[in-house]
Amino acid sequence: MTKEMIHEPAHGPLPTARDEADLAEAVPAATPQTADPAYRLAYEDEDFLLRDELRPVRLQLELLKPEMHLREQGVRSTIAVFGSARIPDPASAQRALHEVETQARAHPDDLRLAAQVGVARRMLANSRYWEESRRLGRIVSSVCASGQGDCDFVVLTGGGPGIMEAANRGAADVGAKSVGLNIVLPAEQGPNRWITPELCFRFHYFAIRKMHFLARARALVFFPGGFGTLDELFEAATLMQTGKIEPIPFLLFGKEYWERVINLDTMVGEGVISPEDVDMFRFVETAEEAWHVISTFHGLNGRT
Repeated sequence: MTKEMIHEPAHGPLPTARDEADLAEAVPAATPQTADPAYRLAYEDEDFLLRDELRPVRLQLELLKPEMHLREQGVRSTIAVFGSARIPDPASAQRALHEVETQARAHPDDLRLAAQVGVARRMLANSRYWEESRRLGRIVSSVCASGQGDCDFVVLTGGGPGIMEAANRGAADVGAKSVGLNIVLPAEQGPNRWITPELCFRFHYFAIRKMHFLARARALVFFPGGFGTLDELFEAATLMQTGKIEPIPFLLFGKEYWERVINLDTMVGEGVISPEDVDMFRFVETAEEAWHVISTFHGLNGRT
């Protein structure tokens, strides 16, 4: 028998899990034994997989699934972009301000509407960050804009609206792939439509999601945001401060915002952080400034 005549299974002599699952469909005639959940293949038994005791397995699956997909899609490294889901694009912010101002003029004694006008004006001012996020996504993604083969500096966001959507959209503007790490929430919004479908993931565990934010990151970019953004910022800062991750560009967009929200100098003065801890952060105001910091750090000489 020649070598050409020998059929060698692609996965060796053992059947694949899919083969076995298909074979299991042809169960014997229904009996009390075959009808009981105990008879199901463990990996096809959803009730079993969702038991509290299986949490370690679910954690591992949530770590593995995105990792395998990212490898298959050739994502070697990422630029992680964080920021508020509530910051709108300028046109939407302008419309929202117009609507609330109209209501406030009709009800001049309504203090609640007066406060909403103030917030809407701030949101219109902050909408510039939406534009900067989109432009940054476009600039960063131009490094690997073909969408073919392995890519570095792939835009990665939390997958939601606002700042995240803007960065994913910037990547789409130049035909590049981008990643979205969505998470199940009580008032969940769907993933934004600019994420590459093959790279749009959904998580249950915040902890595993955070690991994927950092696993391939070549830079961390934080736009203004709320509790979620602050959580991600301090998690990353703690890891960098304690040497759990290597130093990479750690950019804060909008010095005026961040210095009002986080008083780092006070923390130094109180002795709870060291002066050199502040040096891990770099304030930037524009996408071009952010990319200059990132490209210089990684020796790209500003290439786009």
